[in-house]
Amino acid sequence: MIKQDTFLSADQLDRDVRTRPGSEERALNASIVRADISASFEEYLAIFDAFYAEDIEASSGTDKEPIRGKVRVRSLLLNFLIPLHVMAEVGGLSITIRNNPVPGDVADETHSEWTLELVGVSSKTCTLSWRTFRKWNGPHVIYEHHYDHEQTGGPLTFDDLSFGAANMGDLFPEQSKLAS
Repeated sequence: MIKQDTFLSADQLDRDVRTRPGSEERALNASIVRADISASFEEYLAIFDAFYAEDIEASSGTDKEPIRGKVRVRSLLLNFLIPLHVMAEVGGLSITIRNNPVPGDVADETHSEWTLELVGVSSKTCTLSWRTFRKWNGPHVIYEHHYDHEQTGGPLTFDDLSFGAANMGDLFPEQSKLAS
């Protein structure tokens, strides 16, 4: 279920978005931070649908070619969101996302810093950080680039999640049980 008050439109933050560059960016970032991945990944898809243009182009410092089109970017987003949602809802992973705006000097271009903190039930932490550059056309993102990726802490493992030890034997039986 998507909470209707989770994301903000640019109009809710500022009635005259054309006179205040960056209000769309603030609305998008506030919506991302307020959404709860442990409750639903669909919130993020609603945010994506509301703020991104059909002809969105997305890239990162690790990609060779940009990804073009809302359908392709949405598919990539789902590949990221669904595992996070399952690990948070079922595996007990604590997920926190924060952002800081970075001042810029071009009206339809915005920059921000992001931090994603993942804390397992074991208290082991993995923190990912990156910067985002966006180009806007009115109320929609037409280009997004992620760069300066950093990871602090090692990757979380199955031992850092809590899927219920009693059921794990059913899902992953020992080799000796498979042979019999």
